[in-house]
Amino acid sequence: MNIWIAIGVTAVGCYAVKLAGLLVPAGVLERPLVRRLAALLPVALLAALTAQQTFSDGQALAFDARAAGVAAAAVALVLRAPFLVVVGAAVVVTAGVRALGG
Repeated sequence: MNIWIAIGVTAVGCYAVKLAGLLVPAGVLERPLVRRLAALLPVALLAALTAQQTFSDGQALAFDARAAGVAAAAVALVLRAPFLVVVGAAVVVTAGVRALGG
């Protein structure tokens, strides 16, 4: 398949999704269930992307330095550390585990 055809199909698909969002009646968007789902969907997608990037090497599950970094970030979050401290803890632990050969 030609790359330009793929790019064109993707662009048309993105435009169609945006157009479909604009065509939804306002009354539907004001329903409590729709509002709650719209609020929770970005969090669920971000969690899924984080899990996929952390525990996958492209072919199978992988528990390596990335998992240790996420665990360190989780501990920092439980301790209510500021965001920069959470990111710093994840970076330091990931680098430390990689430096030790993990």
